[in-house]
Amino acid sequence: MTGGEPPIYEPGDVVYGDDPYKGDEAARPWLIISNHEGRPFHGEQYIVLSLTTRTWMDGLIEIDPDEWIRGGTPADSRIVPWGVQSIASDDIDYWQGRLEERPVTEAIESLVADLQS
Repeated sequence: MTGGEPPIYEPGDVVYGDDPYKGDEAARPWLIISNHEGRPFHGEQYIVLSLTTRTWMDGLIEIDPDEWIRGGTPADSRIVPWGVQSIASDDIDYWQGRLEERPVTEAIESLVADLQS
């Protein structure tokens, strides 16, 4: 980004940015799931879930192409509910799109269920 403050992303936004699991130059799409005003580092740090094009893993949340409010991914993608990460706004390269509520809610509920089991 050049000049000014970085944008503040909201739950449901999909951003493209650094992937700490794949090395220095790797990046991937991430689904923003948390960034509420009043929390420390609001607008500077985000809780995200990874997106994947893989189809062979159980428990992935399918994203129907019609569930993109804006934007999208070049290939059919799924949300990995256990692929949780915290990323800084400086690690985000660009905003990729925004999802409707259904896949976001389902992914969060799946993550919470995994944590409680």
